Amino acid sequence: MILDDSPRRLGVFFFFDADGVVDRYVEVLLEDLLHSLSELIVVVNGHLSAKGYARLGTLTPHIIVRENTGLDVWAYKTAMDSYGWDRLAEFDEVVLLNSTIMGPVYPFAEMFDEMAGRDLDFWGPTWFHEIRDSNYGSSSYGYIPRHLQSHFHVYRRSLVTSEAFQSYWDEMPEIEDYVTSVGYHEIAFTKRFEDLGFTSGAYVDTQDLESITNQPVIFAPKRLIADKRCPIFKRRSFFHNYEDVLDQTVGNAALDLYEYLRDETDYDTDLIWENLLRTVELADLVRNLQLTYVLPTRSVDVEPAGTQRIALVMHVHYMELLDQLLGYAASMPADADLIITVGSQDKKRQAEEMTTGLGRRVIVHLVENRGRDVAALLVGARDLVVGYDLVCFIHDKKVTQIQPGTVGEGFALKCYENVLPTKDFVSNVIATFEREPRLGLLTPPPPNHADYFPIYSYAWGPNLERTQRLLKDLGARVPVSGEREVIAPLGSTFWFRPAAVRKIFDFGWDWEDFPPEPLAEDGTVSHAIERAYCYVAQDAGYFSGMLLSDRFARIELTNLSFYTRELTTAMATHWKADREREMVFTARTAGSVRDVVKRRLAQAVPTVLRPAAKLAWRAARRTRRMIR
Repeated sequence: MILDDSPRRLGVFFFFDADGVVDRYVEVLLEDLLHSLSELIVVVNGHLSAKGYARLGTLTPHIIVRENTGLDVWAYKTAMDSYGWDRLAEFDEVVLLNSTIMGPVYPFAEMFDEMAGRDLDFWGPTWFHEIRDSNYGSSSYGYIPRHLQSHFHVYRRSLVTSEAFQSYWDEMPEIEDYVTSVGYHEIAFTKRFEDLGFTSGAYVDTQDLESITNQPVIFAPKRLIADKRCPIFKRRSFFHNYEDVLDQTVGNAALDLYEYLRDETDYDTDLIWENLLRTVELADLVRNLQLTYVLPTRSVDVEPAGTQRIALVMHVHYMELLDQLLGYAASMPADADLIITVGSQDKKRQAEEMTTGLGRRVIVHLVENRGRDVAALLVGARDLVVGYDLVCFIHDKKVTQIQPGTVGEGFALKCYENVLPTKDFVSNVIATFEREPRLGLLTPPPPNHADYFPIYSYAWGPNLERTQRLLKDLGARVPVSGEREVIAPLGSTFWFRPAAVRKIFDFGWDWEDFPPEPLAEDGTVSHAIERAYCYVAQDAGYFSGMLLSDRFARIELTNLSFYTRELTTAMATHWKADREREMVFTARTAGSVRDVVKRRLAQAVPTVLRPAAKLAWRAARRTRRMIR
């Protein structure tokens, strides 16, 4: 069926948001789509906020709010049932799409005009290519056939008026399980109706990518937009399961997409941040969007504008470390202020003497000797910090509970060398904040050497529930779960915009809110605050990232590569060396590593030596250490 010059189209938009919020990306999507439609109906699963209802109401009077059942398939069915087959037959095309897509990068009219001239019964923007080697438990065909993805289906009158099509929808089973739903509708629909003789097509020709990826819209989105003028992209690109990302790519797809949208198109990337920062776990964004900034230490990429008010806040308890900290402070711009907090009059006098003649404004501020660096910042320096546009916070790190001392010194070095190594590096940091207006915090990478190694994976420790309560008390509503790694300045050394974490500073902390010395190694309010910064920024509409100097990045990459190789070879002595996801799955399902080690010890260690082996095992269990 080929369409005439003025086809009538019905748009059916399925919308779901856990909070019932309609973000601006939905408005932008539908406003452009309306240019190609005669009517629009919106079906909402769950609930819709009053503001969301008003926002959608400016686009269409036809809004159905229904129970959150049947996923997108039954939302589509609900809309079509509300019209009935006779009314649907009045339209040349019925367009079904949902809120899992964003756009348009190019006007939808381009796509509709092009497709109108093709002799088709149904079509969509993108293909999911055939997969013969697995059915993923979701296809009755024994493989995954090529199919049009259900985020955007277009049915022409020739299909809508057919008995086969109407029977398909009239007899649609109500399916709650996502995998089953995909198998029944998205995968089965295209092949079912192609087998009945109906013709299908996709706007974006991805035959050249068929041998590269089965799902170009996720794993080659920049190519689809840049080379093939695909008007849409998937929200999920920015928070896709990273194990699957690394199983199919090198991890570049989401970053390629975002940078192309930001730098080469007119699409407002602020629409992406507005939605994702409200709805997605920060760790997923940090991974998929590669929010790790490796900046030069001996050259300046872009000179900062020099219009921001900038300060370095430094808390000092161990005065013998002040000279070292002042060496790092010299990396700050000449017009940046230096604020030093100390816990006694004698230390204040020492600090004032040592900073005389620095050639910059220095404020030495007396604070109570309670709550360490966290209280010094949030209580002692609170009224000073909020007046700046950008702040770097550091403190003296003297780890005494871990031996040898080089382990603690290494943690301190990792903090300092990735926030204040050189003047050029700091200029690059400032320019990065200027270039990324939604960047709220930059933190050094977490420690992963010696006793700190488990922290890389278990940094939440006993702090998850306390951090979640703190975020609730602060009024920060963002998704935070222990299923994702913590994104936080572990070590309390970081760059931040005070505007991004204003809720923490405005909370009204007092010295008595912090426990007296001796401070517990973990689980205190200070540890919760340390883990809350980035999520408070997320709630305020800012993202956070990891910060490394180019010099330290060399060390970090070497360390992580070494760990990966050692752990892989160790696991391969028990299980097959395979893809990461397969090795992890095997290890998780075969029993805990401890059980495996105990089995091996029982097999390999003579009975007389087993008491000593048990002592060695207990010694090896020292995993949680104070990281502040």
